[in-house]
Amino acid sequence: EVQLVESGGGLVQAGGSLRLSCAASGFTFDDYYMGWFRQAPGKEREGVSYIRSSHGITYYADSVKGRFTISSDNAKNTVYLQMNSLKPEDTAVYYCTADRDGLGFPIIWGDFWGQGTQVTVSS
Repeated sequence: EVQLVESGGGLVQAGGSLRLSCAASGFTFDDYYMGWFRQAPGKEREGVSYIRSSHGITYYADSVKGRFTISSDNAKNTVYLQMNSLKPEDTAVYYCTADRDGLGFPIIWGDFWGQGTQVTVSS
């Protein structure tokens, strides 16, 4: 059974930091691109970042570039999203995803999805 389990969300003041984690199981982690999406109330889902560490590939949306860092620990089948200098507009449910071919980000993406973790940034 495929599982993507996010953790690390919470409430933080603007300017603060959080680190999200996503523990993956049930598929060959090394064969997949791992990504993060977010969705704020009343807004469309937004692709935030992805990584394929074995290929040295990372991508960031312009809205988070320079503030967020994606990384992975393939030995632990875990992907992380370090979020610094958080802003109220970063408030959203953050979802971990896995995609086999990594194409079409963010429109066509996501063979597997986690349940999401809430991030709330207060002003």
